[in-house]
Amino acid sequence: MASWNSFPLEITYQTLGWLAFVSWSISFYPQVILNFRRKSVVGLSLDFLLLNLTKHSSYLIYNTVLYFSPAAQQQYFEKYGHEQMIPVAANDVAFSIHAVVLTAITLFQVFIYERGTQTISKISIGIVSVVWLFAAVCVFVALPSHSWLWLISIFNFIQVSMTVIKYIPQAVMNFMRKSTEGFSIGNILLDFTGGVANYGQMATQSIDQNSWVNFYGNIGKTLLSLVSIFFDILFMVQHYILYRPKKTSGINEKAMDKGNNDPLIDSSDDHQPQASNV
Repeated sequence: MASWNSFPLEITYQTLGWLAFVSWSISFYPQVILNFRRKSVVGLSLDFLLLNLTKHSSYLIYNTVLYFSPAAQQQYFEKYGHEQMIPVAANDVAFSIHAVVLTAITLFQVFIYERGTQTISKISIGIVSVVWLFAAVCVFVALPSHSWLWLISIFNFIQVSMTVIKYIPQAVMNFMRKSTEGFSIGNILLDFTGGVANYGQMATQSIDQNSWVNFYGNIGKTLLSLVSIFFDILFMVQHYILYRPKKTSGINEKAMDKGNNDPLIDSSDDHQPQASNV
């Protein structure tokens, strides 16, 4: 396993890593606090939450196995070279654990707070079901040959795919409502900070090792930063430019507040489509 060539770059790497961890971890709290204060999740896409839980769960599996499993690490070195460094740091594991817990808490708020007529779409339920069925099949395929690196790469692929699509329901909901009310911009600002710091951490390691294997050897982490930054910028444009917050609650939220007793999962074929259904 390679070692650091520059002590200042090593310190920079650790600093950026924990900055990303702190920013991303804290980013979950503004939405939880906003939901608690409003006693409502109206304006927050339920599809986004479901896809986000799948994303962070798969990312937790990838980070935990590659960081703690000697067998997975050995297979990584055999594929990318023993002079390379493992592309998962302690802060990645810590973040993943924290992310799963906080996303689960936010989902729990959906069951206890006002949600208006918002439901989880059949499309999102179908996507999540197919993803976990596919993951289960891959586990049985990998067991006989102990192909652990291949297996966790599948989970890495899943988390990248979820990262790409998970933001779409929220972006569409904001567009349909012409408002970002109910969706915390604090979450986005912190997520943007974490994405930039995470990308800087990877670049720092690559500069020290004079190798860019760190980027394509952990393509999930690379795409995670780029996709997150793209959507964060989109949400900031929606919040600060396109749909600037009003001093009083808009008509859209009042309309969505009606029908609080609607089922959480949309099971009706002729149910009027909601903004969160993507």
